[in-house]
Amino acid sequence: MQKKTIQLDFTEVDSRDELSREDNLLVQKSIEASQSSYSPYSHFHVGAAVLLDNGEVVIGNNQENAAYPSSLCAERVALYHAAATNPQAEVEAIAIYAFSDKEDIDIAVTPCGACRQAMMEYENRSGKNIRVIMKMSDNKFLIAESVKSLLPLNFDGNHLKQ
Repeated sequence: MQKKTIQLDFTEVDSRDELSREDNLLVQKSIEASQSSYSPYSHFHVGAAVLLDNGEVVIGNNQENAAYPSSLCAERVALYHAAATNPQAEVEAIAIYAFSDKEDIDIAVTPCGACRQAMMEYENRSGKNIRVIMKMSDNKFLIAESVKSLLPLNFDGNHLKQ
């Protein structure tokens, strides 16, 4: 038996002023997307903005349903919309922002497991890292340079392609 350790690297940004112009625009788009989420059950409004390699930004937000399994997270709405409308483009980055009607959110807003796996599929497919920018508080952000930092033991499906 051999014990192994996985190290995950993130950058914590203390102010939006520290973000690049491009990342700031992406965060702003995710904030705007969160404003129109449909979340009457959780009251947790999430917006995501995806930057494509052609320069286009595609947004998505969470869409809830009384039959909870039918709901969809903001990250997957944005990714799937991007792939459907820009099939040749590759994802470079995704920004995720959330707020609640009921309480302040002062922890990192990280994607759920299903969204991490969906993001990993796009990263594996392109062979290039996807930068993930996650809201921590109104001005603080956590940045992962790759989806692998969020899902280090990911399922890549390579054995299925044979």
